[in-house]
Amino acid sequence: MSKSALIVWGGWDGHTPEQSARIVGDILEQHGFSVDIEPTTEAFADEGLANYDLIVPAVTMSRIEREELTNLLAAVRAGTGIAGFHGLMCDSFRNEPDYQFMTGGQWVAHPGNIIDYTVNITKSDDPVMAGIGDFPYRSEQYYMHFDPSVEVLATTTFSGDIFDEIDGVVMPVVWKRRFGKGRVFYSALGHVADEFKVPQMRTIFERGALWAAR
Repeated sequence: MSKSALIVWGGWDGHTPEQSARIVGDILEQHGFSVDIEPTTEAFADEGLANYDLIVPAVTMSRIEREELTNLLAAVRAGTGIAGFHGLMCDSFRNEPDYQFMTGGQWVAHPGNIIDYTVNITKSDDPVMAGIGDFPYRSEQYYMHFDPSVEVLATTTFSGDIFDEIDGVVMPVVWKRRFGKGRVFYSALGHVADEFKVPQMRTIFERGALWAAR
């Protein structure tokens, strides 16, 4: 019996949510998932939400109705996995701390906007990171507020070029955690759909999503 995934896209168009959602859908279908892609958070209110093995939110900012959020949180707590990337998961629904409690972090800044930086692998023995070494990356370098309970798989170190007070700050880039019976995976990489062309970025998200799925 194949696994099932729900991808919900929306919010700020600058993050290419629909294109990214289609790429993620193709990735999951290659692993035998049946995939539903929806353009509205109304999908989170569906009474069958907890039957999905994996949910991938691809919504930047925007708003979510209380019943939608309550249902989403309950589904993940009951065992549905959730996986996401960049601001499409961790800069969603800024007014909803319950959502941020689940994801394990919230974007707060990207000093310098699109810049060159390095992603450092901190758990090379984790299956998500197998065979991947430190690599250069060009995108927004996400400064996050994050939950100390997350299991960090990769980090990045900030320079003081833009703000001297963050010089040397080490920030998580990839993490995983549990939320109730559900698995949560997050990668800060993936500002636009084209970043899925970077092999390390794509592989990390692909493996992380598979890990998160029930």
